[in-house]
Amino acid sequence: MRLDQPSDAADTPGRSFAARSGKVDALGTRVIRSHVWTAGRLLLLAGALLTTFGVFFFLTMRVVTRARDVKVPDVRGKLVAEANTALANAGLALRIDPLRRPDPTVPVDRVLSQDPEPGTIVRRSRSVRVRVSEGAHAPVVPALTGLSERAAQLTLTQERIQLASTAAIRTTDYEAGVVVAQDPPPKAHAGAIMLLVNRAQGGASYVMPDLIGTPGGRSADVLRKQGFVVAIVGETPYPGLPAGIVIRQAPQPGFQIASNEPISLEVSR
Repeated sequence: MRLDQPSDAADTPGRSFAARSGKVDALGTRVIRSHVWTAGRLLLLAGALLTTFGVFFFLTMRVVTRARDVKVPDVRGKLVAEANTALANAGLALRIDPLRRPDPTVPVDRVLSQDPEPGTIVRRSRSVRVRVSEGAHAPVVPALTGLSERAAQLTLTQERIQLASTAAIRTTDYEAGVVVAQDPPPKAHAGAIMLLVNRAQGGASYVMPDLIGTPGGRSADVLRKQGFVVAIVGETPYPGLPAGIVIRQAPQPGFQIASNEPISLEVSR
C-alpha cells in the first residue's frame, strides 16, 4: 500500500450505520404499510358484514311484518259459526255486536255487517266486529175486533202494519162501521192484515178519494169544506218530493167513510 493513498478506514463505521438506518426505515415503512393495508381490509370486511347484516335484518323484518298482515275475509251473509271459522282461518278473531237489527233481506242468525270491511289489510289476531241479523222482524198484530174501522186503520198505521184488504158484511148483529173479524188473529207476527167490517146502513157514507201525491194543505182544505175532519198527522223525509205532498192517508182510497169520521194525512218534509 502506498503511504500517500487516502484511507477510508475512518469513514467506514459511519457509512455502515447510515446504510443500516436506511434499511431499518425501509423495513419500518413496509411494516406500517402492511399494517395499514391489513387494517383497511379488516375495516372493509367489517363494513361489508354490517351492510349484509343490515340488508338481511331489513328483509327479515319485512317478511315478518308481511306475515303478520292479513286480508279481512267477507263473512257477510254467513252463519255465525261459518263466519267464526273463516276469520279463524285468516288468523282473526270474531266479536259479535250484542245489538241485533231486523233486516228483510238477510235471514236470522246471519252476519248483517262487519267492521273492518272485507278486503281490509289488518294485523293478525285482530278482532272483526259483526252484527247479526234478526231477520224479517214482523210486528205483533194488535186486537182490532170491536173497534171502528177508522180506529183500526189508525192502529195499523201506528204499528206499521199494512191493511191488505177489507171485506164487508151487512148485519144488525154488530154496530155499523166496526171490525167484526181480522186475519191474522191478535198477537200473531205479520206485516199485513185483512179485516171484516160491518157495512150496515148507519147514515150517509162516502168513498174515500185517493190523495197520494196531492198537496196536503190544499186537499185538507177541500175536504174540510165538505164537512170532513182532516188532520195532517206527520211529516216524513221523502227523497224526490217537495215538502207538503201527501205520501200516506187513512182511510185508504176506496174506503167508505161517514162525514163525521176523521181523516189523517202524512206529508213529505
